[in-house]
Amino acid sequence: MMICVLLLTPKPDLFEPLSTNVNALLNLLSNSAGNPFFLVTTSLLCLIPIFKRFPIKRLASLYVQFALLLILSFALKTGLKSATEVPRPYSYALAEVGLVDNAASFYQLEPELKDELIERIASKVSPARIEQWHGETNYAFPSGHTIFIAICILFWGGFLLRHNHYITAGLLLTWGVGVGFSRIWLGMHWPTDLMGSTILASLLIFCVPKINFEKNHQANNAVN
Repeated sequence: MMICVLLLTPKPDLFEPLSTNVNALLNLLSNSAGNPFFLVTTSLLCLIPIFKRFPIKRLASLYVQFALLLILSFALKTGLKSATEVPRPYSYALAEVGLVDNAASFYQLEPELKDELIERIASKVSPARIEQWHGETNYAFPSGHTIFIAICILFWGGFLLRHNHYITAGLLLTWGVGVGFSRIWLGMHWPTDLMGSTILASLLIFCVPKINFEKNHQANNAVN
């Protein structure tokens, strides 16, 4: 579903003004999957099995597996950004107004100069976009936000579906699609960044084995 929405999302005009409400909504969605607010999102998701009154060992199994997925996704995202060096959409906007020679040259600048150039265009761009541009001046592919939300949807969404919480799973999916849309509309990513990130998250979910401390405990008891 997310990939379909991304494919249908039109390329935004980054100089088109956004209303106050749209600014606030896009910022909220984007920040909910970014540093440091992804910790709040993670904490809320980790409360789900607690409300289900899961035993400690089962909780630990879920949390360790989820933490492992997040750690691997962060490492994968960091390595691929350095390897692929895909410029973000907003760097093309900076080139369009002559602040840099081309999108790629923006990434050769020192961090202070990057922030200075973004600030020069602030009067022509909506505040939510400027805030996000200042926050992330690294490369675009893959999208760390999208890897995070894709893992959340696949891991916790699957958990919710297995326990027949269809409405909550639907809300989680809607949130994820909203975050993906915000990343495109704010000029942070191309649709291909998000689609690639979704595929990478799916591979991680498939490759990381299920952890079951309860089973290990039962096996140890049997041996003893």
